[in-house]
Amino acid sequence: MRAEVLTAAAGREGQASVEAALLVPSLLVVLALLIQPACLLYTRAVMSSAAAETARLAATASSSDDAVAFAKRRLKAVPEVGVFHVGGQDDWSVEVEGAGTGKASVTITGHARPLPLTAAVAGALSGLDAGGVRLEVTKEVQARASWVEGTYSDWVGIWE
Repeated sequence: MRAEVLTAAAGREGQASVEAALLVPSLLVVLALLIQPACLLYTRAVMSSAAAETARLAATASSSDDAVAFAKRRLKAVPEVGVFHVGGQDDWSVEVEGAGTGKASVTITGHARPLPLTAAVAGALSGLDAGGVRLEVTKEVQARASWVEGTYSDWVGIWE
């Protein structure tokens, strides 16, 4: 009886290797499909935060140059890896409108190079161009609530 068990087990020695050869690539593809959206979401979250903070700064600043430099410093939190961002610091496009007027708008544009499996989906959602998948975020901030009447000088005059 013992010889029969050994003979049956000897015929299945390579089965685990064949199963692993089929399973490991499938798991890696699924892992890549889960990681790619997380990378793009992280990049968009950093872009959104940088745009909102830059818009707050631009609404009260006298020039947009300081706001653009501030945004580019904040965008350094995005790793320079293709699935996050490509093109380095020169690829970031930061447009500031309404600096110093109390109401500012900031648009930040960048590019990412997605994995081949997710390029079609990411391109359909965000748009593709020569730099890769185009990521764009726009934030608008009003430094003073619309219900506040008068100018800053009027408010200071109340306390004198």
